Formats: sequence, structure tokens, C-alpha cells
Amino acid sequence: MSLAFPQAPQDKKTLEEGAAFTPRFGTDGLVTAVVTDARDGMLLMVAHMNAEALALTLETGIAHYWSRSRKALWKKGETSGNIQSVVEMRTDCDQDAVWLKVAVRGHDATCHTGRRSCFYRTVGLVGGKGTLVDDGSNPRFDASEIYREST
Repeated sequence: MSLAFPQAPQDKKTLEEGAAFTPRFGTDGLVTAVVTDARDGMLLMVAHMNAEALALTLETGIAHYWSRSRKALWKKGETSGNIQSVVEMRTDCDQDAVWLKVAVRGHDATCHTGRRSCFYRTVGLVGGKGTLVDDGSNPRFDASEIYREST
């Protein structure tokens, strides 16, 4: 597995219109990964990838990410069984973000709370203060049983 990606071209046209995948990692060494369900387009999660996570994802077809809080590489679903198989990967115009369309195995859940999506609350935008309202989605598995350690 090669962790080296080609350097992003200097000229904007080649970066935005060329055929080379040259991800632009931030100063923290990460690119943002937006993850949706390949079947119905539901937004499942937003995560980050370093070069190793991105290379492993491309090599295996299984989503790998970089945990900023744990400062560690992780294969999504390794503990829970909710493996994310990548159906399609896209990048944005300046290649500093990727979009993964995935098929989730296991309980068909992505969030560590046991829910299908990490986006299970809406934010009320009234009066300048945000209030959170649960959307009513129920966990698909008991997270306390799956994750014995704090997540």
C-alpha cells in the first residue's frame, strides 16, 4: 500500500478539470469525508481521513477514517459489525473533501449511539438560539453492549 498521493497541481484548471486524483490534505493532514447511504442518499456521517485512511479505503473498498479525538486510524464497523463498503467515491472541485456512498452491513447503523445516521437531531433556528429536537429515530442496536469502552 502506498501512502503517497501525487502532489496537487499548481494550476487551478488542472486541479479542477484534470483526471488525476490529488487529494489536498489540510495543515492537520486530513480531508473531510461526507458519507451517505448508496441506496437512498441519507446522510450518515461526516468524518476525516488522513493519507493512510484514504489509501486503505481505496485499496480495500472498506471505509477507513482518522479519529481526531483518539488520534488513531479506524476501520468503520470493526467493533460494531456495521462495515461500510464503498460503492462510489467522489471528490469536490478543489479535492479537499471526499464523498463516500456506502452500503452498510450489520445492523445498517452508522452512529456510535446505535442509530442509522449521526444526524438524528434537528436544530431549531428561532430567536438566535439553537435548540435540539430528536427526530424520533431509534437505535438499531444497544451501543452499551457493542462498545464496552467510552467512544
